[in-house]
Amino acid sequence: MSEQQYLWAPTPDKPKRGRVWLIVVLAVVALLIVGGVLWLALRPGAPDADPAATTSPSASASASPSESATPSAEPAPSDTPVTSPPPVPDPSLETFRGQVGGWLDDALTGLDIVSKSSGQDAQAVIGNLQDDAQRLAEAAPPSSISSKWRDGVSQYSTQLSEMEKQAGSRTAVPVNTAEASVASLRDLIGM
Repeated sequence: MSEQQYLWAPTPDKPKRGRVWLIVVLAVVALLIVGGVLWLALRPGAPDADPAATTSPSASASASPSESATPSAEPAPSDTPVTSPPPVPDPSLETFRGQVGGWLDDALTGLDIVSKSSGQDAQAVIGNLQDDAQRLAEAAPPSSISSKWRDGVSQYSTQLSEMEKQAGSRTAVPVNTAEASVASLRDLIGM
């Protein structure tokens, strides 16, 4: 008797991709909800709790019936006291040199790039140089060089504006006057 034996083997299950995607989507939604709650609670512009809105028990309770419940005539203190900002300390020349030296070094490098380019390439670099010139103008110089510094930075900024106009003509932009302005600023702070 020839009997065939059948071996039983489980059929491979189809992958449960739908279940995996559901878990992934639910995890992303949960993270978004947690992130939204944290953003609402910790964002920089969130209003703080108003201390006047909370009630606290009075430290001294009075049992005398002679006191009236009418409000006092004292003016209420304002929520934000008006104060002037503290005076900016006069930095030393060495400190100021460390603060602005990188921007002045970048100015020379940028002007070298501008001298070798034209058109939009030159305008992009000049835009970066103008941003650095704005930072130079905002830096607080020592009082001993303050007026010369402000005049020199103003002159440099004006020259950058003129260079930007010239760069639009797709010709090489002369940078000699701007380089001279940067050199005089560097000399002023001892670089």
